[in-house]
Amino acid sequence: MRRILSLALIALFAISARATEVANEIIRIATDATDLILSTAPNGRLYQVYLGPKLLHPEDFAKLSPYSRAGSDGSAATRGWEAYMTAGMEDYFEPALQVTHADGNMSTLLKYVSSEKKSIDGNAEETVITLKDDYYPMEVKLHYISYAKENIIKTWSEISHTEKKPVLLHRYASGIIYFERPSYYLTEFSGDWAQEMQMSHQQLQFGKKMIDTKLGSRAAMHAYPFFELGFGEPAKEDAGEVVMGTIGWTGNYRFTFEIDNLKNLRVLAGINPFASTYELKPGEVFTTPEFIFTRSDNGKGEASRYFHDWARNYQLRDGKGDRLTLLNNWENTAFKFDEDILAGLMKEAKHLGVDMFLLDDGWFANKYPRNNDRAGLGDWEAMKAKLPHGVPGLVAKAKEAGVKFGIWIEPEMVNPKSELFEKHPDWAIHLPNRETYYYRNQLVLDLSNPEVQDYVFGVVDRIMTENPDIAYFKWDCNSPITNVYSPYLKEKQSQLYVDHVRGVYNVFQRVKEKYPNLPMMLCSGGGARCDYEALKYFTEFWCSDNTDPVERLFIQWGFSQFFPTKAMCAHVTSWNKRASIKFRTDVAMMCKLGFDIGLKELAPDELTYCQNAVANYKRLKPVILDGDFYRLVSPYETNHTAVMHVSKAKDKALVYAYDIYPRFAEKTFAVKLQGLDPNKQYKVEEINLMPGAKSRFAQNGQIFSGDYLMKVGLYAFTTQTLQSRILEVTAQ
Repeated sequence: MRRILSLALIALFAISARATEVANEIIRIATDATDLILSTAPNGRLYQVYLGPKLLHPEDFAKLSPYSRAGSDGSAATRGWEAYMTAGMEDYFEPALQVTHADGNMSTLLKYVSSEKKSIDGNAEETVITLKDDYYPMEVKLHYISYAKENIIKTWSEISHTEKKPVLLHRYASGIIYFERPSYYLTEFSGDWAQEMQMSHQQLQFGKKMIDTKLGSRAAMHAYPFFELGFGEPAKEDAGEVVMGTIGWTGNYRFTFEIDNLKNLRVLAGINPFASTYELKPGEVFTTPEFIFTRSDNGKGEASRYFHDWARNYQLRDGKGDRLTLLNNWENTAFKFDEDILAGLMKEAKHLGVDMFLLDDGWFANKYPRNNDRAGLGDWEAMKAKLPHGVPGLVAKAKEAGVKFGIWIEPEMVNPKSELFEKHPDWAIHLPNRETYYYRNQLVLDLSNPEVQDYVFGVVDRIMTENPDIAYFKWDCNSPITNVYSPYLKEKQSQLYVDHVRGVYNVFQRVKEKYPNLPMMLCSGGGARCDYEALKYFTEFWCSDNTDPVERLFIQWGFSQFFPTKAMCAHVTSWNKRASIKFRTDVAMMCKLGFDIGLKELAPDELTYCQNAVANYKRLKPVILDGDFYRLVSPYETNHTAVMHVSKAKDKALVYAYDIYPRFAEKTFAVKLQGLDPNKQYKVEEINLMPGAKSRFAQNGQIFSGDYLMKVGLYAFTTQTLQSRILEVTAQ
């Protein structure tokens, strides 16, 4: 008994000594514009002591308190902003980590052990901080990567233990950040099919506001995994302090915004813990998704450009590469096509001037032909009735036409009316004891099952092995998870939501490793897969099935908050024929351009216009795809909208101006440009004119200083409905 007491006293002394040793150890996570500073305290724990503009004098760091600034009476408060707060101790607010240990104890207390830093690519720095429980053999490693020039910080955690039996993880956030301001305003993004990324804002009050999803197989549909914070007022475009954040997770996520009794705000980001208690075995490591954020003192426009540059340089697959223009067949043919019809469309693609023809849904399955969305998913062999020479015959036809060939797949899904489901009903997520609910006549394959992962990878691998010249995949995912039960996981059903997404990533990684140069579009019932983890494996994503150009102005405005142009696909279609072909094309040219329209339905001058627009787009791709993006006039605030791209060298810019539904005789105002060199002279010329038309832009052909264009601006709007202008601005 004495020996046990002695050992306990030694252990207590060691912990106490270590706590004293690490007191006031400063850890700086910095970009060129932002500091996130953490500090240990005499109790051995780690706290956030600062998040804001970069501090100029390191000697000031020691003056930052690891505890809250003051109580209501002005006295020092004892509770700090713990860097990775745990449940079961003295804090009563939302924890980052909640664990039930092997002995049933539900408390965890993490103390600082060490930190290390390493450089990544010369422009980024990774900081790894090790925390350990002071009683249980549980360890958490906090990872932070700071991107200096791009002013982005991303963080995630690794949780592990060596207890004798498994522990249960109930909450496992990627990270927490804290703020102390008089008031907080949240901009959030919501929507539905064909209404993606609609923006709204509200003032946060005491208590918790959560944004989360429970879709399982994708991140978005009703809520989107992005947020913007304004301090003192809603986040503004070009002024004021703004924080913008997102989570890299293709499944259920949750943001928690909690204002406490001292009016401090904590923001937690991570996997949604709903129905997702996870059994962690001894020696295993649970890795959370990346929480990615930036801040700006000059509004969300600058913060967006930080995200755009970071994505192109580090996160987006082939972020510095080119993108293919294309003609898709879906809006033109839907399921009703054959080899001859497709061969004709390939010739149209060549005539239009785009790089590629993309074959959409409806090309596969024989026993249960894919002639509608009720059959065939899972049976990925070419339908002989439509394509007697299979996919190789189509690849050959595309070569004859002089265009590349791309193809649509949805390999994570299955129709009950399919050979795959007949052979492997246990591969689908569905309940064994209740009537099955079918979302869009399909079920989600259980990607927690390694056999199913092999099958899904094999879909791509077989198509590519048979057709190595395929240039592009459009990868769809139309159904969220319903009938939530995994035949594979059996008694561990609460791990399905997590293990399924990890299985999806395993497949994505295998495809990327074997076919590293294969461009792929991420699609999901429109824009429901739009997270930055999936985009490590995809070159671009489909913003919405809604291609009405007016609606797209709002959808693209929303997505542009976080994504660069080259990641966002936009197609010219027949939606909203009240809008001219020029208006529809000009809207799509803001993004990665494609067409989904039959050329035969176009008048001769409309076709000529489209051909000229494609040529202009290809000529200007370096500016559109890799330039800086500025949102000039919001469609949420006026009957008009305008944006612009500016080359990194500031020698070329494009201004896009749209009149949506102006009121009669409405007064219009000049559009003030941004991002130019004030000391350069620029010539302004309207492009993308209809054949034979002359520009009615009064300032066409004139030369202005960059200073004039940014302070006085251009009269680019009209009072006419559904009119558009694209202005090319060239340094002289």
